[in-house]
Amino acid sequence: MDFIYLIDILVVILGLCIGSFLNCVVYRLEQEKSLAGRSFCPNCRHTLSWLDLIPVFSYLFLRGKCRYCGKKISIQYPLVEIATGLTFLLIFNFKFIISSQFLIGQFINLGFLFYVASALIIIFIYDLKHSLIPESVLIPAIIITLIYNFSAIGGPASGWQFFISSILATAASALFFFLLYWLSKERAMGFGDVELVILMGLLLGWPNIFVALFLAFFFGAIIGLILMAFDKKGLKSQIPFGPFLIGGTFLALFYGDAIIQWYLRLFSI
Repeated sequence: MDFIYLIDILVVILGLCIGSFLNCVVYRLEQEKSLAGRSFCPNCRHTLSWLDLIPVFSYLFLRGKCRYCGKKISIQYPLVEIATGLTFLLIFNFKFIISSQFLIGQFINLGFLFYVASALIIIFIYDLKHSLIPESVLIPAIIITLIYNFSAIGGPASGWQFFISSILATAASALFFFLLYWLSKERAMGFGDVELVILMGLLLGWPNIFVALFLAFFFGAIIGLILMAFDKKGLKSQIPFGPFLIGGTFLALFYGDAIIQWYLRLFSI
């Protein structure tokens, strides 16, 4: 048991470090800058030392301010680091089976899920802040997921089944969202959401894509009504839907099967 807890801690630390990098990616996407080069304070441009870049700890130690200019650091940074650490932990515990045998396929699957989760977190933050889904992050994730699914065909029969189900789920979901986008003339849905649904379908397959979309619309409607009730948004206001789609994706990835079984039991005769 102690060994498992140690592995969990290491996975969380990895997630925290990756989360710190994801913050950097988001900022440089916003500024249209290359990822090359050392990190610096966005306000005073001073190069940051390693003491300034320890995930979560540096934020707490510096009391949320830059060491050099005293400018307040956005709460986004520790929140993204913590969210990434917890997401990696969930992926590890739900999708990785610890055994006495070394199975390279499991580690490849784990690395793939860590990558896709990181891409989704970047898209979540960027869309939430700018109501725009960065294609430079989304398109590579779609391509890599498609290649990964295709590579599973050579495995057990379930590999074929998942590949076919993911393609069919992707086509049906993307067509539905494209019709929403086209018929509403982008008022109800942006084209980035259509592309995001393609990634969701390839990642989740059927029927979990249905769970993800249902949860996205359900929570999107609730949040929209709450914002309207507090006069934060009107009926004609646009709320980025990408974060809800991504939230639904993560819930379906971890709890999709359990939600489906609960639903079937609820309406069984």
